[in-house]
Amino acid sequence: MKLKVCLLTLIFQVFLTGCSSFTITKEPVSFNEDRKQLSLQYLKERHGIETDQAVIDPKMIVVHYTVIPTLEATMKAFYNAELPGSRTGIKGASQLNVSSQFVVDRDGTVYQILPEETTFARHVIGLNYCAFGIENVGGDKDSPLTDAQLKANIKLITYLKKKYSTVEYLIGHQEYNLFRGHELWKETDSGYRTEKSDPGIEFMNRLREQLKTLELQGPPSNAK
Repeated sequence: MKLKVCLLTLIFQVFLTGCSSFTITKEPVSFNEDRKQLSLQYLKERHGIETDQAVIDPKMIVVHYTVIPTLEATMKAFYNAELPGSRTGIKGASQLNVSSQFVVDRDGTVYQILPEETTFARHVIGLNYCAFGIENVGGDKDSPLTDAQLKANIKLITYLKKKYSTVEYLIGHQEYNLFRGHELWKETDSGYRTEKSDPGIEFMNRLREQLKTLELQGPPSNAK
């Protein structure tokens, strides 16, 4: 899939109070009827939520990295509705492919990859129903996260908090297990968990330092 800004790509400016403007580029992955139904099934079977709308109730923002070094390969990984056969560790929980609402490229370009900002995405166990996901391209030792990505995350998180007043939490993916036992935790299988390291302690510390004025909470301390 060739990724480029073209006439079919919708670009809009987001203006933040007290922050410089930035651009979010709409570059959608496939959200066909199959993906919608898999999303609704996930909400019902994994979160215990019966609904006819595949949307989230925003309470938190979860920051990730992809480990995939390029935007093109990242978008290819998220594009299809169903998980590839290689994802055996999480395929038993659902056939729904992983994704997120946003992807940040290594140059700081922000992409919205689902039809709407609040469209449901599978990216964090137990919390998908209430979480925005931000995936940062790269993140391993050969493609560490960049300063441009940090700045873009700061602007995007600021925008989301100002637009959605219900957002209270900001966490890294590596911190999600600390929500087990919390009132927001909704996972029907108590044994379903993974251990994550993204986006890293240093990146989250830098984010939180720059976002102190938003007064977003971190994870609870009651690890299960």
